[in-house]
Amino acid sequence: MSVTPTQLSRDLYAVINRRRDVRGQFTGEPLAAGVLDRVLEAAHAAPSVGLSQPWDFVLVRDDRTKLTFRDHVREQRDSFADTLDRERRERFAGIKIEGILESTLSVVVSYDASRGAPAVLGRHSIPDAGLYSVCLAIQNLWLAATAEGLGVGWVSFYREPFLASLLGMPAGVRPLAWLCLGPVTHLETVPDLERHGWRSRRPLAQAVHHGRWGEHTD
Repeated sequence: MSVTPTQLSRDLYAVINRRRDVRGQFTGEPLAAGVLDRVLEAAHAAPSVGLSQPWDFVLVRDDRTKLTFRDHVREQRDSFADTLDRERRERFAGIKIEGILESTLSVVVSYDASRGAPAVLGRHSIPDAGLYSVCLAIQNLWLAATAEGLGVGWVSFYREPFLASLLGMPAGVRPLAWLCLGPVTHLETVPDLERHGWRSRRPLAQAVHHGRWGEHTD
């Protein structure tokens, strides 16, 4: 006998599929009271290896800081463009990669490998498990923001030492994500890179292996 999904599960799947990496739809309007706290609480509720909670959240609202970072991102974008052939470079030129100045604020999520060290339960055999924990916090933040009607954009065109210095992070703390956050006009139904013809998503069947790598049918 099949089980009918509850409204909660339907809402969860809807949020997962509605989530987008936002670039050009930010309005810059302020967040409603309490929303940021709820989103950060969701991020902080993520599971973490050895209960180390190796993340921190730097809230960036200062326009000068955002402008300095935006200029650095543009330099990195140009550097990447120089590695492309002509056709890909022309296609890339039409893709917006960040909404740093347009978004209401930015949240920089960091990773501190020393949190809970030296004996982080569960990290002995997989040193990167701490990184995975921070990614889970980011995903929680992203889904919570989507449920609140907000947009999130992950900016990845930067050098970690530059951003760590810009925000005064101590040695050993890595800035893993600069997330643009805020109200949006809408969320696109199709991801930007797919709409611009950069890449197409592959079907789930190609990603599922049964028993051994390469066996795609059960």
